[in-house]
Order: sequence, then C-alpha cells, then structure tokens
Amino acid sequence: MGTVTTFDPVSEHEKTRVALAAAIPRLARLLREVPDLDAASGVPRWTVGDVGAHLASVYLAYGSVVPADAGPGASIDWESVLPSGVLPSGALPFVERITAMNDTSIGLLDGEGRARLGDLLAERGETFLRITEGLAPDTPVTAPWYGPEPALTVAVVTGLMLSESLVHGLDIARGAGLPWLIGADEASLVIGQSMPTMMSLALDTAKARGVRIAFDLVVKGGPRLAVVVADGAMTVTRDAPPRAYDCRLTVEPTAFLLVSFRRTPIWKAIALGRMRAGGRKPWLAARLGGLVATP
Repeated sequence: MGTVTTFDPVSEHEKTRVALAAAIPRLARLLREVPDLDAASGVPRWTVGDVGAHLASVYLAYGSVVPADAGPGASIDWESVLPSGVLPSGALPFVERITAMNDTSIGLLDGEGRARLGDLLAERGETFLRITEGLAPDTPVTAPWYGPEPALTVAVVTGLMLSESLVHGLDIARGAGLPWLIGADEASLVIGQSMPTMMSLALDTAKARGVRIAFDLVVKGGPRLAVVVADGAMTVTRDAPPRAYDCRLTVEPTAFLLVSFRRTPIWKAIALGRMRAGGRKPWLAARLGGLVATP
C-alpha cells in the first residue's frame, strides 16, 4: 500500500511563509510590468486589472483574519475591515458564497487604486506576514466569507495566500503575455497546507450523495493524502495509516495544482505523464475533480 511518511507541521509552515514572502514581491513586479490592465486574463470574464483587484481584496481580507495582538478570545469586527455588502449571505452554499464575494471584490478598487496594484499587494502581503509571524501553525482564525461554520488555522490561510498568489499570478501573466513560473516546491506546499481543508469544504454534496470512494493521492516529492468520500462528506488526511484504496493518483505537484484550479485540462496533464491513475479501480480518478466544486 506504499510507505506512509510524516511531516513536521512547524517546519512546513515556515517553508510556506518563506515561499509566500518570495511570491509577493514577484507578483508586485508582475503587476507593475503589465502593459494593459484591460486585457483579457486567464479568468473568463475578468480582465488583468480585475484579477489584480481581486487579489488586493484577498490580501486585505487575509491580512485581517488575525489581529496584531491575537490572543485567547480575540475577535474581529469584520464590518470595520471589509466594505459594506462584501460578505455574502450565510445561507448560500460554499461555492455560491465564494463566487458572490469574488464578483464583488473586483469592483472595490477605482482606476487610481488599480494604477498602484503592485504597491498595494506588496503592502498588504507584508501586513499578513507581519501579523502572523511567530503564531503557531494551528492557531485558529475565522474567515467568514467561507461561511459561519469553518474555523481555519494560520497554516491553512498561509497556504491559501500562497495559492491565490501563484494561480492568479499565472492568470495575470497569461493575459499580459509575461512569464510566470510555479515551482514544484511551491505547489507542494499549497497542496499540503490548504487542500486538506479546502477540498472538504468545497465538496459538491449533491454529487457526493451515495458515493463511497477512497483515493490515495500521491504527490511526487510532496505530501500524500488519503481522500475519502462517504455519506455525503469528504475527509482528507495527511499521513493516514495504511488502508485499502479504490484508486491511486500519482501526480506532479504543479500539474495537480493547475488541474485542481481548472487552469490546465486534465487530459493534457495525463497526456504529458504528469498525472497517472492506478490501484484497483483507476477509472475512478476522473470522479475526484467532479466531486470538488470550484467557483
């Protein structure tokens, strides 16, 4: 069934912080070099400037999840942090909530704000790193745009900040005709730090009803995840004890990241040998992407 490895959550969190600290100025430089903010981006219906504005909102939100003087019982007045009407209704399902907030986020910056997107992202990214410095990876934080229930951790939101920076950096670069690389180590950190939590939150419960599948997700040079769908719920576990799996997916980290975010078609990753299915029922590999919804 393969060897179960272990990881050091403190060490991996620090590596994620280092990767994010390197990605932020790279992203800021990219935005300063964009020749036309009105050019189409890698996100349908969004311009390059829209993606940058969205990132600015993301950085603002995540830069507020942990107060600078965080301690037991610390709380945040979100109405004073985010503009009125940004937080979607708590009654909306997960993907609809994120879609609604994404659509709102691109309108929060005027032309003057968009003209200084690089500087704005650098400032807000540095704020996030500063207020989370020294906090344990498992420090709980709240992110109400995901709904009233989920309590995330500093490690998860750091991984999310890195994923937003890398993937949307690619969207901007594609629209601007500029280079943008996502390294395997960076992608592995995103997969290990944020995906175990976010895959479960993004489960399409309607499609998962009555489904029972266990996936062994092996990331080359990265984490190994046990992804189990049962009774309309998904659990994603790192370093899971040995068990029987229906399907094993062996993936290159950058390819899996881009397929997961619908930036690369799965057929292309398979054709290039960057994703491979095995195990007792390899044909079930195609089900995983359909079970996890994306905005």
